[in-house]
Amino acid sequence: MIIGLVVGVLFLLLAAGGIALTAIASSKKRGSPKYLKWIGLGTAAVFGVLFIFIPFSIHTVDTGEVAVVKHLGKATVVRTPGTYFDFWMTEEYASYDAKVQNLEMDANTYSKDAQTMDIAMVVQYSIKQERALNIAEQYGTLSALGNRIASIAEATTKSTLSAYSAMEIIENRAQISVEVESEVKDAIDDTFFVNIEKVVLTNIDFSDAFEQTVEDKMIAEQEKLKAEYEKETALVKAEQELEVAKLNAEARIAEAEGDAEARLLIAQAEANAIKAKSIEIARALGFAILETPVYEQNAAGENVQTGTEYAIDFTGKSDAQIALITEYLKYIEYLEAWNGELPDTVVTGEGGSFILPLPGSGTASENGESGGNSHATDPSPAP
Repeated sequence: MIIGLVVGVLFLLLAAGGIALTAIASSKKRGSPKYLKWIGLGTAAVFGVLFIFIPFSIHTVDTGEVAVVKHLGKATVVRTPGTYFDFWMTEEYASYDAKVQNLEMDANTYSKDAQTMDIAMVVQYSIKQERALNIAEQYGTLSALGNRIASIAEATTKSTLSAYSAMEIIENRAQISVEVESEVKDAIDDTFFVNIEKVVLTNIDFSDAFEQTVEDKMIAEQEKLKAEYEKETALVKAEQELEVAKLNAEARIAEAEGDAEARLLIAQAEANAIKAKSIEIARALGFAILETPVYEQNAAGENVQTGTEYAIDFTGKSDAQIALITEYLKYIEYLEAWNGELPDTVVTGEGGSFILPLPGSGTASENGESGGNSHATDPSPAP
């Protein structure tokens, strides 16, 4: 276009110069030669004719466009970006934008459950440059082609959305948008001579009444989730408190068991002390004491003496002497068998009494039944 304009201006100036030269040569006052008149007329005529034929026959196709050349109305050839010379009286240029086109559409449709929707979408497409002749022959203009694409895209989108309920469209909009794009690309096939670049659902607007219903439902679901969360939180807190209570109870049990174990160790120590004292008393009363060494194996497998076992020989002793030593031995046996629990006691104005299990029997709590019991007053024997 610019080249044609420059050439046209140049030809006009040259034609005007020829006319001016003719005018000067025609002036008799200056005595100009007559051949100058003919030169001026020839120049003006030549460049006038060139102005008519050449500048308008220079065509430029810009980048991002494609042109179809029509010879006397019939599409014959496609021109890509560049500069061409085609006689303007017989050749006509029809330009088409080859860049990506944005086709914006608005439509009203229905969902599967008869909810109305106002949709907005954008279809991006570009023409196939090598098929520009077909576009010119079947659609004529790019605007007509765009209208045809819009109608197909709208119909396909409505059909796709009608297969889903309104809630499904809301919940799965991203996936449905991908499906719409795929369906539109399939519908706009090679007969449209375009490449579909992108199909985007930019907006889906339901009725105010339906949107209020959805909002109420979402609020109800949020309240439900909140209630479930609070319930779970309360359960967790209760479980934690129960665990703390169990741990506290176990600690108290362990403490009680520790106390019982401590009392048991004390009783065993007392039994050992009384046993040693009974041996001394038996010796003092003239009883024979039998001593037997006690051996145990160490880590090296050697027998090592770890203690001495004592036995009292009652041979030749009186009943009173035997009874005295026996009382000590009974008390020792009780202390060795005691589980650490305090005996049942009865306190009266006459004195204190407690119940001792017979040697070899357990308490009711240990054996699950009541064993034989002896009743003694002031059971601690005097040394």
